[in-house]
Amino acid sequence: MAEQSAQATLPSPLPAEPFVDGYLAYLLARASHLISGEFHREVEASGLSVPAWRVLATLADRPDCTIGTLAEITLTKQPTLTKLVDRMAAEGLVRRRAGKADRRQALISITPRGRALAQPLLQRAADHERAVLDDFGPQQGALLKETLRQLIALHTAR
Repeated sequence: MAEQSAQATLPSPLPAEPFVDGYLAYLLARASHLISGEFHREVEASGLSVPAWRVLATLADRPDCTIGTLAEITLTKQPTLTKLVDRMAAEGLVRRRAGKADRRQALISITPRGRALAQPLLQRAADHERAVLDDFGPQQGALLKETLRQLIALHTAR
C-alpha cells in the first residue's frame, strides 16, 4: 500500500522531446523565420522594406492584383497594405487603377521601374531558395514544397 502511494506521487516521465520542438505550427514558423531572415537582409540592403519586396515579387509575374488578393499573398493586413501601395505608387514602383467590372476595386500592377528594382532580387531569391533546398536534394526539396502547397490549400479552404 505504501509502495502504491509512493508511486502515485512520482512525477510522470518527461516526453521524449519538449512539446514545442515537435509542434507543427512552431516548426513552420521557425523555419520561415530562419529562411526568410537570411534573404530579408539582402532585401533591406537593396533599400526596400520586406513588405515592399513582397508586393513587387508578387506583382512581377502577374498582370495586376486586387488589394485583397495582394494582402493575402503578401501576408499583410489590408489597411497596412493600402498605405504601402500608396507610397509605392508615389515612388513609381506600382500603378493603381480602378477595376473594369467594379470601379471601386483597385487593381495594382508593377511599373517598369518597380520591375527593374525587383528583377535582381528575384534572381537572388531564386538562388537563395536553391541553396536552402540543395541540402535536401532535388526530390526531397520538391516534395517539401508540394507538401507545403497541399497544407496551404487544405487550410485556405477552411
